[in-house]
Amino acid sequence: MSDSARNDSSLRGYYRWHAKFYDVTRWAFLFGRRGLIEAVASQLAAPARILEVGCGTGKNLVALAGAFPEAKITGLDLSSDMLDCARVKIAPFADRIELLHRPYDGPVAHEDEKFELIVISYALSMINPGFDEVIRLCRGDLREGGFIAVVDFHETRWTWFRQWMGVNHVRMEGQILAQLDAGFETIVRQIGQGYGGLWRYLTFVGK
Repeated sequence: MSDSARNDSSLRGYYRWHAKFYDVTRWAFLFGRRGLIEAVASQLAAPARILEVGCGTGKNLVALAGAFPEAKITGLDLSSDMLDCARVKIAPFADRIELLHRPYDGPVAHEDEKFELIVISYALSMINPGFDEVIRLCRGDLREGGFIAVVDFHETRWTWFRQWMGVNHVRMEGQILAQLDAGFETIVRQIGQGYGGLWRYLTFVGK
């Protein structure tokens, strides 16, 4: 089994349990999700097709459907348990939101159906190894001039917290931002703090 396949299997097992209480706990840690969609909406008026990589329980899918009422939206996740939660949330928008159960290990869009916007919220920091390959795949799935929007953990100066987050599959070594800066023209680049600087998180919109 490859390292990437082993990581996917581990994450499926992790979310089989955590899906049950994900939404009632993660609000206290996953900062910047609403702000990310607001930042994108200020730059991109009416995308026709949107992809969210690692859509989880569907919170962002519903927010995207509200922000972009004409868009067709695809949510992709490797956890069937998380997608079961998402399916309930997106029911009012089922005519324009589809869910894909698969890892993001290859293109999603056909050549004539590429996306104007790809959103990744607190997923890249958990894809280890392979987060850099996900970013590369995004470039291929975006239309020319399309946007990528990312919010995620960035880094922490506290070794104990970095180790604890590692137990929860999260890598916090500043590795994501360098890849985004190298791969896209930066439109929005912000670093925020969680709980007085216990960790820092990034908001990035690129083109």
